Amino acid sequence: MEGREVLEQALKLKPQERFLVIEGLLRSLDEPDEKLDAIWAEEAEKRLRAYRDGRLKGIPMEEIFELPQNHFPHLKPFLRSAC
Repeated sequence: MEGREVLEQALKLKPQERFLVIEGLLRSLDEPDEKLDAIWAEEAEKRLRAYRDGRLKGIPMEEIFELPQNHFPHLKPFLRSAC
């Protein structure tokens, strides 16, 4: 069965059944990758060392959460409730 046929069949399912299909497909794409995890862990360690050594400047959390509000004012009510 080709992807297009699978999609056509999936669209005929009830919403709850479609959700199960979507969830299963997404989980199948999110396979753990030990190499990638090791790369990110090494990057995190480098950034932490740089921060502790004063070679990397931190950004206060308040500024981080203000950035989306400044660039996307129409999202302001949603962003504030998430903080």
